[in-house]
Amino acid sequence: MADAPNPFQLPNITKFKIALCQLSITSDKNQNLDRASRSIRLSVEQGAKLLVLPEMWNCPYSSDYFAKYAEDFDNRDASPTLSMLSEAACCHGITIIGGSLPEWDHGRLYNTCCIFGPDGRLKAKHRKIHLFDIDIPGEISFKESDTFTAGDQPTIVDTEVGRIGIGICHDIRFPELAALYRKRGVDIICYPGAFNVSTGELLWELVQRARAVDNQLFVATCSPSRNSTGSYTTWGHSTLVGPSGEIIVTSGHEETTVIAQIDYSNIQLQRKSLPLDDQKREDIYKFIDAHELNP
Repeated sequence: MADAPNPFQLPNITKFKIALCQLSITSDKNQNLDRASRSIRLSVEQGAKLLVLPEMWNCPYSSDYFAKYAEDFDNRDASPTLSMLSEAACCHGITIIGGSLPEWDHGRLYNTCCIFGPDGRLKAKHRKIHLFDIDIPGEISFKESDTFTAGDQPTIVDTEVGRIGIGICHDIRFPELAALYRKRGVDIICYPGAFNVSTGELLWELVQRARAVDNQLFVATCSPSRNSTGSYTTWGHSTLVGPSGEIIVTSGHEETTVIAQIDYSNIQLQRKSLPLDDQKREDIYKFIDAHELNP
């Protein structure tokens, strides 16, 4: 992970279009790849320079499919999904946040996001740090940790469209990760995600806006559509949030691609208008952390 100065610095490209491809996922892997490839092409035709795919888009979001559809990223001949993303990024000259895929590595399964540059090279990969375990009686029971191994590194990647922090779905629930990205000079955090209907209705928009407004940066999320195959029902609603917490664009729950313009000068404007970094009281936070508070 690259270090960055604390003060915000505008990247070379300050205005560009982002595409959030909310795909409908089937149990046919080749069909999923074709659908993603078509969405990428159509997004480029509309001027997108940064493209985000959903969490687990090459297979249904189900523990019955993860191992079966997983790929060894070190063996490109056995990794058709990575090959397609690399070719698409290079062919169209764009940066792709490749959603997430089940990755096999030394006998372990990871929920992994791959980032490709306009030259088609793999710039970075992020393994989901916070695994999603939930048990709401009568609604949903799901334990991601039964299948996946957790990642142990945050991911920041410098691209032609700015410095990007990566999280996957449940990673968004943890403000510490987003705050770390802010300190390292990130312009936008991209979270491929697949919130379910129960948590999605309650929390999806709330946590996106919280991560954006607390850190005064852009947050982009991309979900599978709700009509995707599998027993896990996703919320959808792929969204771009601006640095003041405003919703710039959002989708419904159906398969679609939403395009929006990002203007990084809004980060500078927001931080100048409301200089949160200057107003922080690290002296108090550190004292409280080191001492028990009196009742």
